[in-house]
Amino acid sequence: MAHNILVIGGHGKIAQLLTPLLLAKSWNVTSMIRTAEQTAAIEKLGKGHPGKLSVLVRNVADVKSEADAKSILDQVKPDWVVWSAGAGGKGGAEMTYVVDRDAAIAFTKASIHTPSIKKFLTVSYLCSRRGRPSWWTDEDWKSAQKVNTEVLPDYYKAKVAADEVLTVLSKERNDEEVTKSVPAADRFCGISLRPGTLTDGKAGGVKVGKIGAAEKTTRPTVAHAIFAVLETEGAKGWIDLVDGEEDVEKAIQKLTKEGVDAVDEEDVEAMKKNIIKL
Repeated sequence: MAHNILVIGGHGKIAQLLTPLLLAKSWNVTSMIRTAEQTAAIEKLGKGHPGKLSVLVRNVADVKSEADAKSILDQVKPDWVVWSAGAGGKGGAEMTYVVDRDAAIAFTKASIHTPSIKKFLTVSYLCSRRGRPSWWTDEDWKSAQKVNTEVLPDYYKAKVAADEVLTVLSKERNDEEVTKSVPAADRFCGISLRPGTLTDGKAGGVKVGKIGAAEKTTRPTVAHAIFAVLETEGAKGWIDLVDGEEDVEKAIQKLTKEGVDAVDEEDVEAMKKNIIKL
């Protein structure tokens, strides 16, 4: 089946690595980028691949509401959406909240509330959680706390808010689809892919699941993992991912089959209260 995929933040490093992988599968991609000056770089990614590449110039920072996001989804008509956008530290704390929280949440809500969209994948990060899971060591927790409270406190607040909206609303949609006897293969999959500290090394093997926090993940490996998650039927939830030895496709398939979800031990009821305040 030729899927139509909207990649938001298409000019980012991971998105540019991901786009050719999607196109090579004969999937169609609309790459949403911030400025027209970025168009040429994106168009090069489509050369020699069977999938169709389209470019949409739309600044994600201008998406202020679910209705704004819905208008873009209505134009593109994707069945899968990948959020790979981010302020990248530009524009200070204000822009971090505008992009990484508000626009991300707007697209998350609009995608989940659009029945024709079956998958929404956001690229988050491994330390985007409020509690300390039992599988983290003291060093893992110390490292995560330093990142979240000292190094990137605004980014942390923005990303955890977006992750929690995705978690709560995905569950609500899934529960509704189960009630309506929607076949498992057709149910919505909300995915928070959560790499460690990003590096520019080569694509390689992975460790996934309930893993430590003080590790790294190469951007090419993240791109291949996104592809593997999208390709794997039923892959959903929080997927923590770092560099390792296991083949990425086999690792994602095994994780999905075993039903491992790194959201375990987070307080989902508290998440519901948090998103009401947004």
